[in-house]
Amino acid sequence: MENSKETFEEFKNSFNYGSRSDLNFKFLKNMSDEDASLFFQGLLWKMGDTLNDGDFSRLVEHFIETQAKAYAGAGRYAYDDAPFTPLRAPLTQLRLGLMSSSGHFVDGNDPKPFGAENMSQKEAEARIDDFLKVEPQLSVIPVDTPVQKLRVRHGGYDVRASLADPNVNFPISHLRELQKEGRIGELASEAYSFMGATSQLRLLNHTGPAWVKMFQEKKIDALLLVPV
Repeated sequence: MENSKETFEEFKNSFNYGSRSDLNFKFLKNMSDEDASLFFQGLLWKMGDTLNDGDFSRLVEHFIETQAKAYAGAGRYAYDDAPFTPLRAPLTQLRLGLMSSSGHFVDGNDPKPFGAENMSQKEAEARIDDFLKVEPQLSVIPVDTPVQKLRVRHGGYDVRASLADPNVNFPISHLRELQKEGRIGELASEAYSFMGATSQLRLLNHTGPAWVKMFQEKKIDALLLVPV
C-alpha cells in the first residue's frame, strides 16, 4: 500500500484544530500556500540571525506582522454606531467590574462544560464545534482571588501565555493596583469570565441581556470588557 504524502496546504492547515493543533499558529489556514511558505522562509532566516546576535525581537515582530496580515480583511459584521453608553462620571467615582471571554475560573469551581469533570485544554479544542452551539457559562471570580488560584480553559485560543500570567487577558491584579492608586472609585467584589467561543446569537439575544440585568442589580456602573 502506497504511503500518502501530506501536501503543504494540509501541513499549514493542520495547526488549526488539526493533527498539529497549535492555536498560536492557526492563522496559517487563512494564508495562501505562497504566503505561508514566505512566512516559514522568513522565520528560518530570522532564526539564523538570532543565533548570531541573540536578539529575539525580530522573531516576535515577524510572528505578529504575519498574524495581523492573515487576520486582516473585512469583518462579517458592520455597525453604524456602538452600543456603549458614555460614562456618567469620571472613573475615579465609579464602581468598575471586569468581564473577560478568556475562560478563567477559580480552582475548585470548575464550570464543568457538558458535565465533563476536569476537561483538559486539548479536549476543549477538540470540542470547539460543540461549544459554538451552546450558551456560554459565566464563572464568578472574587476579585481578591490570588492569581495562583485561577485556572483557564478555552477551545479557541492557546492558553499557555494566560497560564503563565492570567493578567494577559484577565487583568485582575492590575485593576486591584489601580484601585489602590485611586484611579478607580471602587472595584466590584466579583469579576466574571466565560469561554468566548460560543453561540453568538444566544449570547446576544438571551445570555447577554440576563448578564446586564445582573450587573445592574449589583450596582456596577461600568464594565471593563476583555475580548479574546
